[in-house]
Amino acid sequence: MSTPLRRSVPNRSIPARRRLLRGLGLAVLALAAVLGAGAAAQAQVPSKPAPQRIGIIGTGQIGGALARLWVAAGHEVLISSRHPAQLESLAAELGPKARVGTPREAAQWGEVVLISVPYGALPQVGRDYAKELAGKVVLDTGNPYPQRDGAMAEEARRRGTGAASKAYLPGVRLVRAFNAIFAQDLVSGASRPGARIAIPLAGDDTQALAVAERLVVDAGFDPVVVGGLDSARRFDVDTPVYTVVLTARELRARLGLAHPE
Repeated sequence: MSTPLRRSVPNRSIPARRRLLRGLGLAVLALAAVLGAGAAAQAQVPSKPAPQRIGIIGTGQIGGALARLWVAAGHEVLISSRHPAQLESLAAELGPKARVGTPREAAQWGEVVLISVPYGALPQVGRDYAKELAGKVVLDTGNPYPQRDGAMAEEARRRGTGAASKAYLPGVRLVRAFNAIFAQDLVSGASRPGARIAIPLAGDDTQALAVAERLVVDAGFDPVVVGGLDSARRFDVDTPVYTVVLTARELRARLGLAHPE
């Protein structure tokens, strides 16, 4: 007797499994697309520049005010003077991002160095710390006053401070900065509401100017690059913009500079 043929019964779960797998595959592809888009968007967001180590030679009214503003912005500072012990209280007030040292230590430690000394002392700073300052971005805030600094100040005014300071500080990447503002305006005008106070800058090194611009912004002001070092005479002592509180637009207008796009 022959065995009857057994009819195969279709497995109805196979199409369902296929649909499930297809759906899971599409979900994985969609998730990968979302993650990829997120990573691409994150890659396009510029990272915040790393904080700078700023050595300050001459921590008087200008240097002290800038130390406070830069520490508040996240930078580290080494404040110095000929009498470092007198700065311990300021360093304690500024907190762990501030330290005290000698001018030589400030010149050596800082990635950027602010020199804020009476202009008559600038030649000696350039001689004494030439090795430590070589190749560094240096911001020079000093102004020559003949009644205080003598004959060298008269010569510096004649030449313009850009040319004079360059001669006194050979081998550095020099920017004239923060010389055309009173210390009290640094303290009271930082990050003021509305248009910020403008700080004119002059320098021959484009990268050094970019560093100076960032530090001006971090201090709460608006940088205006006037030109090369020779153009620093345009905001020297006794010029129409010297120590006048102006916005960037107003400063550019007074100096006849083009407005950025």
